[in-house]
Amino acid sequence: MRVSLRGAGRAALRAWIRWTAGFLAFPIAGLAGRAAAGPVDGATSALVGGVVTGAVIGAGQALLSSGRLSPPRWSAATAAGSGLGLLLGAALVDYRTDLGSLALMGAVEGVLIGVAQAWALPHTTRLPWLWAAAMPTLWAAGWTVTTLAGVGVDARFTVFGATGALTFSALSGVLLHRLLPTTAPGRTTGSDSLREVDA
Repeated sequence: MRVSLRGAGRAALRAWIRWTAGFLAFPIAGLAGRAAAGPVDGATSALVGGVVTGAVIGAGQALLSSGRLSPPRWSAATAAGSGLGLLLGAALVDYRTDLGSLALMGAVEGVLIGVAQAWALPHTTRLPWLWAAAMPTLWAAGWTVTTLAGVGVDARFTVFGATGALTFSALSGVLLHRLLPTTAPGRTTGSDSLREVDA
């Protein structure tokens, strides 16, 4: 039993490290969103940039989720939530880039992303709406950390920078493990059906 628990703990740590490494998808997604739509200074750029950014982030997260998330489903959900969330959040703060405005924008975007991603979680997830409930705080934290780190947020990026992404990924990785642990040895999770099946 002790060996089994130790092995499960190592597997959980490896899964968390992989998920946290997905923070690198955020700056890549930000560049893609900016290339597609330019700075977030209007409704069109917010919507298009948010969709592109969300699609890249979602794909990166799913690929590094240790097989727990479906890349097409998670990427599509994140793209939809990010596009609508950035559209609403940026308009709400009138595209301002001070700390308070970005934190509020992030919280609004987090609501939409959280709901969309909660829907995309596999049916084996424990209390999936806890994920939705946590996203507003975590997205606001991402923008807060990025701003406090001195990143030039006045450039109106579609997503927070690497420092905020690292914070977000580390914290959300802990939550993901609580809600959707990695599968036990001898079992696997199919990325298409997202159901545990006997190996």
